[in-house]
Amino acid sequence: MQTNLIYAMEENAQIKTLFEAADVNATFILYDLQKDTIVGYDKVRSEKRYLPASTFKIANSLIGLATGAVKTVDEPIPYNGPSNPFIAAWKEDMGLKKAIAMSNVPIYQELARRIGLTRMQKYLKDLHYGNESVGEHVDRFWLDGPLQISAVEQVLFLKGLVQETLPFSKNIQKDVKSILLIEKTNAYRLYGKTGLQNAHEKGIGWFVGWIEKSEGTYIFAFNMDMTDMSDAPKRINLSKTCLTILGLLNSE
Repeated sequence: MQTNLIYAMEENAQIKTLFEAADVNATFILYDLQKDTIVGYDKVRSEKRYLPASTFKIANSLIGLATGAVKTVDEPIPYNGPSNPFIAAWKEDMGLKKAIAMSNVPIYQELARRIGLTRMQKYLKDLHYGNESVGEHVDRFWLDGPLQISAVEQVLFLKGLVQETLPFSKNIQKDVKSILLIEKTNAYRLYGKTGLQNAHEKGIGWFVGWIEKSEGTYIFAFNMDMTDMSDAPKRINLSKTCLTILGLLNSE
């Protein structure tokens, strides 16, 4: 999905300073749905594609519901993962609502196997999702490749979800949006999904989503190079600081 927005991004000096102080190579972009404008930092990096990692759980959920691989976001999916998973709490049957909150990789791998390569490839093309590449392993392509997506493409994909214009029923899109809600206050609702590519040298960390306020909706994507698992909290922390800099996380 190459950008179909007139992508003229206003580079924000405060975000640049934030990333320099945190010693991270990162990009953050924010799309104002009302004004059709983008602000953030590092336009060049925002157009570079990386593995989506667990941010793909958003698309996987939509496709799973659309194909009938799972009927609802609460229908339990059997755990068929390793006996000693990366996170012990993953090791149980659970529905998409709980699985996406826990970022349960084995549950979503099982969902992908149910969908199958042919249907998965069709939907990635229909969605124009990144480079649209599934490869040969239906339960690994978003973790190891060949699938890749840029920050600006993440924003365009989420724009479709927010506006419920993706090639799925509106009910399916509403259901998936509902399981992405991570924070709610009197001032805003924050929806999102993290992603983390584990690598021997340099991995990628993601946080993508949107924030709903009384005056409108703002869609964002953040990614950063990660050299150590201790960097993981920076994905949400830096993103929320960026949102604060841009005046969107002020409390009321």
